Amino acid sequence: MITSILSAAAPLMLASLGALLTELAGVLGIFIEGFMTMGAFFSWIIAGRTGSVFLGALLTALAGGLTGWGLARFVHKTAANPFIAGLALNLAAEGVTGSLSQAWFGTKGVLRFPGLSVPGPVRIPFIEELPFIGGILSGQLPFTYIGWGLVLLGSLVIGATPLGLRLRASGIRPEAAVERGLHPRRYREGAWAAAAFLACLAGAALTFRVGAYTPGGIAGRGWIALAAVYLGFRTVPGTAAAALIFALAEHIGLALQRFAALPVTVLLGFPSALALILYSLSQGVNTRRTKGSGITPELGPQKSVRKSKRRCPEAR
Repeated sequence: MITSILSAAAPLMLASLGALLTELAGVLGIFIEGFMTMGAFFSWIIAGRTGSVFLGALLTALAGGLTGWGLARFVHKTAANPFIAGLALNLAAEGVTGSLSQAWFGTKGVLRFPGLSVPGPVRIPFIEELPFIGGILSGQLPFTYIGWGLVLLGSLVIGATPLGLRLRASGIRPEAAVERGLHPRRYREGAWAAAAFLACLAGAALTFRVGAYTPGGIAGRGWIALAAVYLGFRTVPGTAAAALIFALAEHIGLALQRFAALPVTVLLGFPSALALILYSLSQGVNTRRTKGSGITPELGPQKSVRKSKRRCPEAR
C-alpha cells in the first residue's frame, strides 16, 4: 500500500513543485494541466520511436521547458493576462494531442507500443534487506525516485540558497528587488520554464507508470497540483505532504471501486472534491493564523503607524 501511494504521489509532487515555483515568483502558472497532457503524449511517442524511455521523458521535458519560457516571454511582451494564456494552453493541449494522435495513428484512443520496454521497480542492494523501511526505500519505480529527489532538491534550493531567496524576493517585492539590482521578470520566466519542465516530466511519469498513453489520463491532476500549493501553505514540505494526501485519496478511490458499487464518475471526482474541501479548510486556518499574529501572507508583520501631529498641506 505504501509503495503504491508513493508511486502515485511522485507525478503530483513534480507538478506541484513546478506550480509552487511560479507562485513564489509572483504569477501562478495555471498551465500545469496542459503541460502534463503534452508530456504524457509526446514522451510516449518519442519513447516508442527511439526505444528509450529516458530519451522520451528527457526530450519532452526539455521541449516543454522551452515552451514554458516562450509562453512567459509572450505574456511579458504582449502584456497578456497570464491566467488567460495558461487556460488557452490547457485547452490547446487537449486539442493538439487528440488531432496528432488521429493523424499519426488513426485513433484518438489508447496508444501502445508492444516492443517498448518500460523500466520496472528498482531494487537497491542491502537497503531492501532493512526491516520495514527496506520495502519502502527499495522497489520503487524510477520516476518515484526522480520525483522525491527533485522535491528534496527544490526544498534545498528554495529555502537555503541565494537563488531561492532572490526568487521569493522577486515574487513578494518586485520593486524592492529591482532596487537591489535583480530582474524579477527573468526569475518569473525561469520559474515558468522550470514548471513546464516538471509538469511534462510528471505527465511522462503517469504514462510510463501505466505502460500506455491514455487520453484523459491526467484526470485533472494539474488542477489538484495547484490546490496542493495552497494546501501546503506555499512551502515545499507542505506541498509534498498535500500530494501524499491526494495520492492516498486516489488509492482509497480505487479500493472503493473494487469493493463498492459506486459510479465511476463519483470515484474519479473524489480527489478533486477532496482538494476543494481541504483547500477551503487550509484557507480558513491560514486566515486565523494571519489575523492572530498580525502578519499578512506577503507583507509580513504589520508595523503600527503613529499619526503625525503635523497637519498636511491640504488641511492648512
